Amino acid sequence: MAYVGATSPPDSSPPGCVFCTALTGSDDVAAQVLSRGPHAFLILNKYPYAPGHLMAALNRHVGRLQDAGPEELADAMRLVGLATTALGNEYQAAGFNVGFNQGRVAGAGIADHLHVHVVPRWNGDHNFASVLADTRVIPESLEVTFARLHPYFATG
Repeated sequence: MAYVGATSPPDSSPPGCVFCTALTGSDDVAAQVLSRGPHAFLILNKYPYAPGHLMAALNRHVGRLQDAGPEELADAMRLVGLATTALGNEYQAAGFNVGFNQGRVAGAGIADHLHVHVVPRWNGDHNFASVLADTRVIPESLEVTFARLHPYFATG
């Protein structure tokens, strides 16, 4: 009960925000940023549950849906739509898990910067492995995933 009633949960994340660092960086390949919009950007998840696990993060550093503006949420969802199209075309995903984890207790690894996950799914995939054995089954590196998806978002 002491943990549940605490005003702030223990923070085990490193200092600095990975989304803000990626957003302000100049090397999108190194940061694995696939696309930048006026209010949100699309980035690979460095700890994916499946190949092609992407996130649309707001450009502004806010951690709750109620603190995000309609333009920010619309831009994030626009990127989610582009992501599902690209992942469907490149990976032949049979479906997607799309969602926000707001707050650490809800599973947010980065609780202070709002982002939406896009996880491609296939019939018979190994999603259960991460739940039952704390194991990820990823058949390709993040660099290969970035190279496969980047052409779908390249401009000019």
